Amino acid sequence: MSAELLASRRDATLILTLSNPGAKNALHPDMYAAGVEALETAERDPEIRAIVLTGAGDVFCAGGNLNRLLENRAKERSAQADSIDQLHGWISAIRDCSKPVIAAVEGPAAGAGFSLALACDLIVAAQSSKFVMAYVKVGLTPDGGASWFLSQALPRQLATEILLEGQPVSAARLHETGLVNRVVADGSALESALALSDQIAALSPHATANIKSLLRDAPSHSLSSQFEAEKQSFVDSLHHRDGLEGITAFLEKRKPYYR
Repeated sequence: MSAELLASRRDATLILTLSNPGAKNALHPDMYAAGVEALETAERDPEIRAIVLTGAGDVFCAGGNLNRLLENRAKERSAQADSIDQLHGWISAIRDCSKPVIAAVEGPAAGAGFSLALACDLIVAAQSSKFVMAYVKVGLTPDGGASWFLSQALPRQLATEILLEGQPVSAARLHETGLVNRVVADGSALESALALSDQIAALSPHATANIKSLLRDAPSHSLSSQFEAEKQSFVDSLHHRDGLEGITAFLEKRKPYYR
């Protein structure tokens, strides 16, 4: 069977499943294109409030396929560069998506698979799951934004350790750093992520989109620029129908209903 990205729905959640039987869900350019298309579709569908990214079976993703990388060595350099551009397009689509994306990780999340998890807004990981960037062990360097995500989220020394040593890091250790949001029992990452998605789906989609945008842009803003962005977002949210519904529901002591 070929590598593919499977899409399904549960209530207001779009579930995207990395599937590459026999290769620990290793990535392939076909997945990248399907991922971008799925996120574009989700953007247009108001019934989708959140997205969960997971792997088939008991593995999240083994990263790149080394046999395919060897084949690309026999081609022009542009072949590998184009493949990485497609991966980065998918990573960017996850970051730019207005709807929260949750990674549900069982087993290993390696290489670009780790990068995919890092691109998500939240990470739910099984207790025995492992995260690894072993590029250096095969004479390669990271892609998928790994060096950016890790340097943004972790102390420099820890990010350096992960990239230079190439050793697996436990979900528990990354939870201590704040990089992993929840550590759950083995076999329950997807259901736990879906439960979290259900919570998010009940919130204002307009507010969650604005919050995601504020967080995405904050690292490149000065404090004064972020003040301005927050002001504009707050005023926009207050005058949006979701703002009226949220405030009214709170004052009436009932659950809000967001259309």
